Amino acid sequence: MSALLTTTMTYMKEVIIALEEKGLRDKVKVMIGGAPVTENFANEIGADKYTMDAATAANEAKLLIA
Repeated sequence: MSALLTTTMTYMKEVIIALEEKGLRDKVKVMIGGAPVTENFANEIGADKYTMDAATAANEAKLLIA
C-alpha cells in the first residue's frame, strides 16, 4: 500500500485489521510506503515491510516471497 497524504495513512491499519478479521493475514505480506510513511509507522501497524520507493519495494517483495 502507498499513501501520499497523512490522512490516508490511517486506512493502512484498517486494511491489516480487515485481513486479520478474515483470517488472511498470515497468507498475505503487507508492504507500505509513500511520502508521509515511516518505518516506525510500518512497525506500529504491523506491516511486514516498509520501503522508501517503488524500486526498493520490488526488490524487497522478491525477498519476502523467496
